[in-house]
Amino acid sequence: MGTALIVYPFLFLALFFESFILVTLLSKPARATRARKPATNDDALPAVAVIVPCWNEGETLVATTESVLALDYPALKLEVVLVDNASTDDTPRIMERYRENPRVRLVHESKQGKHHAVNAGIAATSAEFIGCLDADSFVAPDALREAIVSFDDPRVAATTAAMSVHAPDTILRHMQNAEYIFGIILRHALATVNGIHVTPGPFSLYRRSVVDALGGFQFGYQTEDMEMALRLQRAGYRIDSAPRARVYTKAPATLPKLVKQRVRWTSGFLRNVLGEYRGLVGRRQYGALGIIVLPLGFLAIASGLLLTGLAVVRMWDMISTAIAVRSGIPFSYAWVPPVSHFDWFYLPGTFFVGLGVATLIISVGMIIAGKRLSKTPGSLGLGIVSYAFLYGLVAPLWLAQSAFDVTFGKKRGWR
Repeated sequence: MGTALIVYPFLFLALFFESFILVTLLSKPARATRARKPATNDDALPAVAVIVPCWNEGETLVATTESVLALDYPALKLEVVLVDNASTDDTPRIMERYRENPRVRLVHESKQGKHHAVNAGIAATSAEFIGCLDADSFVAPDALREAIVSFDDPRVAATTAAMSVHAPDTILRHMQNAEYIFGIILRHALATVNGIHVTPGPFSLYRRSVVDALGGFQFGYQTEDMEMALRLQRAGYRIDSAPRARVYTKAPATLPKLVKQRVRWTSGFLRNVLGEYRGLVGRRQYGALGIIVLPLGFLAIASGLLLTGLAVVRMWDMISTAIAVRSGIPFSYAWVPPVSHFDWFYLPGTFFVGLGVATLIISVGMIIAGKRLSKTPGSLGLGIVSYAFLYGLVAPLWLAQSAFDVTFGKKRGWR
């Protein structure tokens, strides 16, 4: 019973957040966003520059650049800014292929750091709106028309796209794909209450005048997209979401690379929100962001660590008890289960299990809803299964390392 008393509050909070998202999805602003049509009047479309910061991205740079050039947008109002950030591979040579293309600008920034590269790209263009696209990501042809309508509201300073994994080919990448598609529906809901706290690198758009007024991008503990989103929120602007502006990104293929990426994200969240932006937490003036999103972000990290610790202790206790009870009993009798008919009656039917199942069902439903809303192609079956059974096992790896790094001031490299 003691363990249950610890676990129940976290399950209730998870259900509360999912219920909040479900109610928000039914709200009038959310329905209006889903009914919104992509921009069609070419004469009224603003100038947009898509900045692609590159550090050793020779393998994917061409495909990324070609996807931007293929956007369904007036050619005279769209330019691509490729920024080499002191690459040591063949990225500079590949960039030279576009030297004669009038729609592409080439920039070389010697100061390492993605924020320096993005700022250099902004300085090289006069476009009214700025798009940031990671050099391992690829945009759908209609993505810009879907996203640019967010700025019809003058209060909107940024908007996010519908991100999914490009061609998932492993269990780990299928898991991340389901997670990213889950994120589509979450950002769609949170945008209606201005609760978005990160503008992801794969194809977020910004109102250039606001970015300039706020001093451009900053280091942000290697999470410059999160730092910028928090700065926009603190300044009183809105961050929207374009749930049908599809962008596909390459995801880490191995567990060590995934853990390293997520440690950067999680430690960046903790350092930004506990540091310069701690004034956003718990403040009613910042609405759902301050009252719900950021506090629950901390609780999610804490609950992940606590529940993992409890599970390890419980498992060790069960193993120790089993060994003690079976000591001296023949192996064939003590450890080989008898063959008998399975009876569903003996499955645990506690309230605790019911809460867990309800939380999982709602999560799966949101993943499916995110796929349908964004019209993301491909199958989700393997992704949902791997997300349901694998994510909870691997997430504690980066949560624990992030907590350790922040607690003891440990800093790690980008890659």
